[in-house]
Amino acid sequence: MSLISMLALVASVAGGDDAQLLQSPAPAVLVAAPVAENNVGILRSGTEIPLSVREELTTKKKQLRVGQRVQLEVASNISANGVTVIPVGSPAIGEITEVRNKGMWGKSGYIAARILSVRVGDRHIRLTGTFDDKGVTGTGGVVAAVALLPIAGFLTTGTSATIPAGSGVKAFLDEDISYRLANRPADVINADPVVPAAAPAAAAPSAQ
Repeated sequence: MSLISMLALVASVAGGDDAQLLQSPAPAVLVAAPVAENNVGILRSGTEIPLSVREELTTKKKQLRVGQRVQLEVASNISANGVTVIPVGSPAIGEITEVRNKGMWGKSGYIAARILSVRVGDRHIRLTGTFDDKGVTGTGGVVAAVALLPIAGFLTTGTSATIPAGSGVKAFLDEDISYRLANRPADVINADPVVPAAAPAAAAPSAQ
């Protein structure tokens, strides 16, 4: 092969490599996908939680004591973004903070309590709120009795304080609650099952 032919062959090969290099695709660039937001919502502190007292509280029998626990329950679902965060019937706890029994000279009974927490699953969530009840003071009877007979005024009493079972009480969240948002359910198409067509019957052999 002559020198000219060899140079032509080298140029042809080099040109082919350049053309292949120019035609080859550029290297792929990795682009970070956007990070999906956490599928979590927050029910803020201060949200009102309606409660119901599960037991009667009264000073009639003089058995209430300061520090005694009170059984309550959530009166309606607490929902946000279509999610029930605190279901109706969830148990809640309160505490008696003050008790005054009715007494002489028309003194009425009095009950005061505060709300502590509600239990959702295995978690206790802090609540805040208070409720109370005061009996009727027998002031009018005392004044009349004292005017007529001092000892009668001494024996006149007010009425006992009573909070019946089922009484409504307002409480408020004392902390933020995070909850998982509900995923949108996939659409389900109810289609009839496909029945495979019957295979054609084999032709009977002809009689010879």
